[in-house]
Amino acid sequence: MKRFLSVVFLCFSFQALSQNPALDHLEMLYDQGYYKLVYRKSARLLDKPEYDFSKLPSYYHAISALQLAQEDHWYKRHQDVLLASKSFLLSMRETDKGQKIIRAHILELSFLKKDLDAWLLEGNQSKPKENNAWREFVHEFFADLALVETDNQQGDFQASNRPELKNRNEFIDIAKKQLGVPYVSAGMDPSGFDCSGFTSFVMLQKGINIPRRAKDQYEASVKLTAAEAQLGDFVFFSNGGDVNHVGMLVSEKGQAKKMIHASSSKGISIVEIDSSTYWTPRIVGYGTFISE
Repeated sequence: MKRFLSVVFLCFSFQALSQNPALDHLEMLYDQGYYKLVYRKSARLLDKPEYDFSKLPSYYHAISALQLAQEDHWYKRHQDVLLASKSFLLSMRETDKGQKIIRAHILELSFLKKDLDAWLLEGNQSKPKENNAWREFVHEFFADLALVETDNQQGDFQASNRPELKNRNEFIDIAKKQLGVPYVSAGMDPSGFDCSGFTSFVMLQKGINIPRRAKDQYEASVKLTAAEAQLGDFVFFSNGGDVNHVGMLVSEKGQAKKMIHASSSKGISIVEIDSSTYWTPRIVGYGTFISE
């Protein structure tokens, strides 16, 4: 009997320590931005008895719900789910097991914090009281967490001296003069910028009047492929819904892509796109307002 119990214990220990393919798959899908799929698959795992003592399905269900909340249509239809998700995440901070999961997934949570900050700063919700409730949650949950830098900032870049790019470099020179200006929601002058306020300001200095919002800038721009996009062209991003961020490329054709943009954490700054696990999966496309 003792031998049987020992074997059972060893098998259980091995299973507890080994990787779980279903949970690994959730992590992979989440990191690739398939939030709706993660939300559905994690819900199915929660119905299985073997996951009754695991917090990970609930964790992925909660963080995928917070990502999906940034789509207006989804947000309006899932208020109860969002309330439960926020409550669950806050409860994780109160237990040893929950804190271990938080520490093990700090990169995911760093990206989530950045997404939620940008969502709130862009004013994607119309009700101020709801905005305040979300800000309180973000402050309470992420307070004192050892978050990692997700921007992969590059402080400078080598300007092109090719004569055929002189016109494009003039846009970049205007943009570069704003380095260090802080991020301000709805800001569109050198006292503070949001992302689309910055790009519209730069273009206006050269007499080009473009739409104010990132979504409208994308729709109004002349679309480009990644291979065509270069200095002075725009790169647009989304977190699964509408376009919600825009930057201006400071790299030539064939070079690793960099952009100057209004970062919610660093203000006007330059960031490498191609090597960023945050920005690359969120690219919607490229566009331009520059006529050669």
